[in-house]
Amino acid sequence: TAFDPKSVQQTVNRWILSECEQTVKAVNAGLDNFRFNEAAAAAYRFVWNVFCDWHLELAKPLFMGDDDDEHSRAAKAETRATTAFVLDQALKLLHPFMPFVTEELWAQTGTRDTQLITAAWPQLDGLTDSDAQAEMGWLIGLVTDLRRLRAEMNIPPGAQLDVAVIGASAETLARLERQDTLIKRMARLASVTAADKVPQASAQTVVGEATFALLLAGVIDFDAERARISKEIAKLDGEIKRLEGKLGNERFIANAPEALVAEQREKLADYATQRVKMVEALERLAAM
Repeated sequence: TAFDPKSVQQTVNRWILSECEQTVKAVNAGLDNFRFNEAAAAAYRFVWNVFCDWHLELAKPLFMGDDDDEHSRAAKAETRATTAFVLDQALKLLHPFMPFVTEELWAQTGTRDTQLITAAWPQLDGLTDSDAQAEMGWLIGLVTDLRRLRAEMNIPPGAQLDVAVIGASAETLARLERQDTLIKRMARLASVTAADKVPQASAQTVVGEATFALLLAGVIDFDAERARISKEIAKLDGEIKRLEGKLGNERFIANAPEALVAEQREKLADYATQRVKMVEALERLAAM
């Protein structure tokens, strides 16, 4: 039977179809107004940052569902059909900018009635689901923050951590229950539980109204980690001082190629951002 995108039930599938529809509209607007860079950027963002970075990861638990369970089997079939449908739309959107590689991918990813160059342009309407977008946007923000905390605190990649949630609304608690499997898998957590106060020896981030605390006792060596972060901050301070001196040199600014000056300024901004994050991590450790 033909796939009906309006029939999907899974939140992750309603979300990716919403993103796909909005991307089609953005690409159409760019092409209609001869703003080809904006059209290409919209297609690129969707394919790379949304479909590849997030949808395929979010879909994996559904792909690996239990075939003996009717609900899991139905969710798997729906997710496979949705992913195939969205991939087709992505190839169509990219075709004006990458005609040869998308034509080859079109031929290799299914049994086709036509070549991609003569296939109908995406016509999507009525697929945007604001609730699904809000929930998945929240989930992506949460996973991103928890991963950032893990990286900043130098937590071993394989460590399964416990998380305490403080001040969560009823809506957030419901989302945590619905998305429990995804959150644990993507942020490498052992448990997510509600708490009345922030536990000691934890690293915190705020998502929406709730505070999420990674419990670190027994996971990292706090003294060694404070020393490591202090050393990183000192190294960044040296790089920042060096670049500030270079960019403050009028002779360098006058004689260096514009692209090199821009590159050095970008490096300085990156180092400054890294330093802020490292200082925040050190402050968290000091508070433990």
